[in-house]
Amino acid sequence: MFPGLSTVFLILSGVEFLIGILGNVFIGLVLCSECVKNQKTSLFDFILTGLAISRISQLLVFFVESLIMGLEPQVFAIFKLAKPIALLWRISNHLTTWLVTCLSIFYLLKIAHFSHSLFFWLKWRMNSVILVILAFSLVFLILDILLLETFNDLFWNLINEGNLTLVESKTHYIKSESLLSFSYFIPIVLSLLSLFFLFRSLVKHTRNLHLNFMGSRDFSTKAHKRAMKMVTSFLLLIMVHFLFTQLANWMFHRFLDSKFTKFIMLALYVFPSGHSFMLILGNNQLRQIALKVLKHLKSSLKRQNPLAL
Repeated sequence: MFPGLSTVFLILSGVEFLIGILGNVFIGLVLCSECVKNQKTSLFDFILTGLAISRISQLLVFFVESLIMGLEPQVFAIFKLAKPIALLWRISNHLTTWLVTCLSIFYLLKIAHFSHSLFFWLKWRMNSVILVILAFSLVFLILDILLLETFNDLFWNLINEGNLTLVESKTHYIKSESLLSFSYFIPIVLSLLSLFFLFRSLVKHTRNLHLNFMGSRDFSTKAHKRAMKMVTSFLLLIMVHFLFTQLANWMFHRFLDSKFTKFIMLALYVFPSGHSFMLILGNNQLRQIALKVLKHLKSSLKRQNPLAL
């Protein structure tokens, strides 16, 4: 590792952290202020607010890990310190993934149109369906934590008793974490199904428009396409995030202080940071408020220094 690499890594981590925090704090503040002003909140705003909070916690965990990796990577070898960090990592990842999945299902039930009785039943009870999914995700989270804690304690006890070497323990730990990470396939599959049925609904809707000699630039078509873009962006980011998470689980225990491990850590910031700005751009209310804030900042800078702009 050449001199200065850790410094560059910490600077890039700080920049990515600040970008992600700004986007998610903006979403949280806007939606919370709207809730206070209107004395009520919609299901969509509830999901976005929860998502913003979980991503802020996720970014904080990532940043703490980046600081440790850049300043004192051997801290990860201390079981009592590495254990809570790994636990917070899994909790924040779990909540973020499931909340975005709920957002995908919300888009499907809110926008898509099908004549099937089951879809009508789900659409009519959309709030209850989303809340039930969130409740099940919490059950999965509890089971995930219990299994992870069981594996951690088992491996640590085997090391203390001399029945397992540290290298063997790390190998088994990586395998157990990789196995538990397959629980991410459930929300990913649900989001894939949401995208598939949104696409089917769009095709059906477009065909009906052509049969009735109507234009294709109606509100429903735009809503379908906007929802599909949001779900597709989530799927692409979560798949990349899942891949880098698996690599991180392996690299952290084998090549903690390598340049490639630091690159993986930087790549993990993309999902919580990038998707928040996609949500801002894809939501009319958030986008308009963001433009007003930028316009206000620009005018303030212009008043302070008229020659600057």
